[in-house]
Amino acid sequence: MGYKLGICCCVCSDLNFFTKQGATMDRTIFSGFEIPAASLQSYVGLSIILVIPIYDRIFVPIAKAFTRKSSGITMLQRIGTGMLFSALCMIVAALVEMKRLKTAEEYKLVDMPGVTIPMSVWWLLPQYILSGIADVFTMAGLQEFFYDQVPIDLRSVGLALYLSIFGVGSFISSFFVSVIEEVTGRDSKDSWFADNLNRAHLDYFYWQLAGLSAVILAAYVYFAKSYIYNRQSTT
Repeated sequence: MGYKLGICCCVCSDLNFFTKQGATMDRTIFSGFEIPAASLQSYVGLSIILVIPIYDRIFVPIAKAFTRKSSGITMLQRIGTGMLFSALCMIVAALVEMKRLKTAEEYKLVDMPGVTIPMSVWWLLPQYILSGIADVFTMAGLQEFFYDQVPIDLRSVGLALYLSIFGVGSFISSFFVSVIEEVTGRDSKDSWFADNLNRAHLDYFYWQLAGLSAVILAAYVYFAKSYIYNRQSTT
């Protein structure tokens, strides 16, 4: 369960298109200086750094008072929370992309991909932050799951499986994007990932990922309820 779940999470958390969105938006900090679109990915790491102490010093003690568990919530609950934030990230990304496309249409820039859309790149910040929060819960939970729930003699194998999630997830994500581009780009139509993002539909793609995340989360909750921990002390 953990391995399939981890791959699905990686498929649903690809940030490459966030960068492509940012490249079309107003990135001016002050006159004569624009931040690189890819630099916004640093906010994922920054949000992780900020959220971890909040989680450890505030959330865990409060949760501990209600659950009577040393970790506040179980590792499976932690993973589920991260999946919820991942779905919220895709919803926010879809809404922001709809706003970006509407702005391009209002300013008649749909067929002018080289012209900057008058919409601040900081509109993308919430989805980067939500992605970081999702990582705090999901990836940390998955690492703990693979380390703790395998036999002690096989812990190194568990960690290797955890690391392989990212590679396998990236391959599946690339295949997923290729299939969608092939299907939506038939008959000389602009695909969801057209080079001209003003005629593409990344919003459709994000809504699809949000729906996929919701289905995966529902299935996860169903199966997690019947999971029996190998060592009850870890819960």
